[in-house]
Amino acid sequence: MPTLRRRKPADSDKPTTSAPSDDARGGGGGTTGRGEEEEEEDYEQDADNSKRKKNNNKRRRKKKAAAAAAAAASADNKHPALPSEEEEDGRKHHRKRSKWSCVDNCCWFVGCVCLTWWVLLFLYNAMPASFPQYVTEAITGPSPDPPGVKLKKEGLKAKHPVVFVPGIVTAGLELWEGHQCAEGLFRKRLWGGTFGEVYKRPLCWTEHMSLDNETGLDPPGIRVRPVSGLVAADYFAPGYFVWAVLIANLARIGYEEKTMYMASYDWRLSFQNTEVRDQTLSRTKSNIELMVATNGGNKAVIIPHSMGVLYFLHFMKWVEAPAPMGGGGGPDWCAKHIKAVINIGGPFLGVPKAVTGLFSAEARDIAVVRALTPGFLDNDIFRLQTLQHIMKMSRTWDSTMSMIPRGGDTIWGDLDWSPEDGYSPSKRGQKNNETDIKNQDGSDSKPSQTAKAHYGRIISFGKEVAEAPSSEIERIDFRDALKGKNVANSTCRDVWTEYHDMGFGGINACAEYKAYTAGSIVDLLRFVAPKMMDRGSCHFSYGIADDLDDPKYNHYKYWSNPLETKLPNAPDMEIFSMYGVGIPTERAYVYRLSPSAECYIPFQIDTSAVGEDKDSCLKDGVYTVDGDETVPALSAGYMCAKGWRGKTRFNPSGIRTYIREYDHSPPANLLEGRGTQSGAHVDIMGNFALIEDVMRVAAGDSGDDLGGDRVYSDIFKWSEKIKLKL
Repeated sequence: MPTLRRRKPADSDKPTTSAPSDDARGGGGGTTGRGEEEEEEDYEQDADNSKRKKNNNKRRRKKKAAAAAAAAASADNKHPALPSEEEEDGRKHHRKRSKWSCVDNCCWFVGCVCLTWWVLLFLYNAMPASFPQYVTEAITGPSPDPPGVKLKKEGLKAKHPVVFVPGIVTAGLELWEGHQCAEGLFRKRLWGGTFGEVYKRPLCWTEHMSLDNETGLDPPGIRVRPVSGLVAADYFAPGYFVWAVLIANLARIGYEEKTMYMASYDWRLSFQNTEVRDQTLSRTKSNIELMVATNGGNKAVIIPHSMGVLYFLHFMKWVEAPAPMGGGGGPDWCAKHIKAVINIGGPFLGVPKAVTGLFSAEARDIAVVRALTPGFLDNDIFRLQTLQHIMKMSRTWDSTMSMIPRGGDTIWGDLDWSPEDGYSPSKRGQKNNETDIKNQDGSDSKPSQTAKAHYGRIISFGKEVAEAPSSEIERIDFRDALKGKNVANSTCRDVWTEYHDMGFGGINACAEYKAYTAGSIVDLLRFVAPKMMDRGSCHFSYGIADDLDDPKYNHYKYWSNPLETKLPNAPDMEIFSMYGVGIPTERAYVYRLSPSAECYIPFQIDTSAVGEDKDSCLKDGVYTVDGDETVPALSAGYMCAKGWRGKTRFNPSGIRTYIREYDHSPPANLLEGRGTQSGAHVDIMGNFALIEDVMRVAAGDSGDDLGGDRVYSDIFKWSEKIKLKL
């Protein structure tokens, strides 16, 4: 039978038959018609077969194409083909568009920080209140009961009304009147709280926080006033307690707002000016009288902290002094109204840290930041020259001058001597009065690296000057030196404060004097900031009285200096000095001249000055001694250890004094927050042992009931080295 062959796709679309076979040709003419019909049927059948084959071929070609594509992709992975020019241009354009910029990095970082913060905040608020305590107890063991819970179980109840006297910077200040830039801030906190205005409008904030440079009072058109009530200083900022923990524990044994009073005041002002402007001293007097009268005649327990200690010392003289300079309460007012004064972290004799704050607007922490980021704090950052504006603002605050070291070289030492000579942290241990007095000859002392430190040199220009024998130091007196030509241009005059009146001659004269003791520090500050010191000298004094009966000591400028005034005639009153120890505390500094620049503060702490031994007390340009990180133990403890102990010329009625030291113990983990055994200057306000002592006195106990003195430092030994007429 003849077969039909389909032509290739390139041939004509009409199908054709192939030539007949030899059998067909020999078939004769009779079979020709039948053959044509069969051929037509065979043609249709073959056409169907051809379609099926065509479909099968298509499927096979698709499978082969897919396999080939897979093989090509695999080969490309091992040996990628070179892109074409169009593809390469497209890729370059894409890379240009997707390049990661610094702004993207900043936005991404801020976004991550915000997201992390909100997640942590959500988790913190979502967790049970007992969870942190549970984790802490799992790590460190069961936590002790808070003092309020413990003493309530013992049956203690509220008895004596208590008065809190906050220190510098810890109490809130709010705006009552301001300039146009402070629109919308009426009665909003400028100090304390969130400090939001510092970031939103920093120059406006510094303008309103500054006082008048001539009067030390309000500048024209500005009124900033202290916040009133317990909220004035319970928290310094959200989550950062000051008085809150003590208040909460007192409340557990029955205290409430009618038996507690926060004697808040504008801590920027001089002590006497708080009365002149706000009548704060008069209101404190009236509130104490009211609380005593409404609590069955029970005398008040006064609890000052930090600079509040000096403020209340001033109050005790003011309240008994005759009007108009004093409150007119009479010579027995304190004896009638005060049971005890519990001073916490009191800088009775000043703090060296105050000197560096006034001299170069820095302390150890700021000096380290300044060294790590050279020029950052000095440069014009967002139109805010940070340190210069801080100096301009803080030099208008008269209160900062209340903490300049008092007593001169007699108390703080000279070029060759200081009470803390030979101090070594490794020798610290618990002592009592008898042990210290017996060992005052120092026979048990061992030589150490720290014995070479000259703490009496509060400021030394250069490490070699700080360590050299005094006979090798050549000094040129700066007091009569010519200050030279003004080195500041007109753009700096409103920023650089009084340094703009000094030329290079005056700056070099300060450095050429080489070493400054407590006796010459006041003269140095008068030289570099005469306007500030002239204003301050009307309100504060830093000497030692020869004759306390001299009428000149009736002036209020002497009332906050315990070395130039008498305690009140109140033999039944008790005075406590409670403070932390065991933390390196700033005592003396190594300075250097700053790089010459028109708007720079010309002096700065030399953070490159470090001790040769790892246990040295010199680190980052700062010599440290024992204390609470802010107030050296010598300043906090001397008056109760010796100056006021027994009947002395400073304590003629023999008020009993006690020292209670709290050895610093840092928190065991982050969940403990700032800890319950801290000795740090502010964190001690959450120290359970201190709170318990305060509560026992408020509930009626005496100092003897507490166990008398509790001492960890060498305060009695150091006090005996000070040769002061008593």
